[in-house]
Amino acid sequence: MSHEAGDPSGNPGEPESGVWPYVGVGCMTAVVGFFGSAMIAVLIAKGVGAATGCTPDADTGAPCNWLTYAVRGGLLGLVMIPTIVLRRMRKVRTTPENSE
Repeated sequence: MSHEAGDPSGNPGEPESGVWPYVGVGCMTAVVGFFGSAMIAVLIAKGVGAATGCTPDADTGAPCNWLTYAVRGGLLGLVMIPTIVLRRMRKVRTTPENSE
């Protein structure tokens, strides 16, 4: 009888219980949420700069106020993405399966 690594109960069909799966998923989505949202915010800064007539940096092409947009977008993603993913993960884990 073999069981999966990380499954202390010996039941291979049941997900691991406890806080550690949530910590792992939360940390990974926090990193992805921060950097992904920061990049999207810089793209928005590029559009806002073009709409307002702000000229980008001549050497790098960086939009005006890109750091402000990146930090605010990154912090928003740092909170929102893990929150959404962990809520859905908890909902799926607590919903009973059909026994049909």
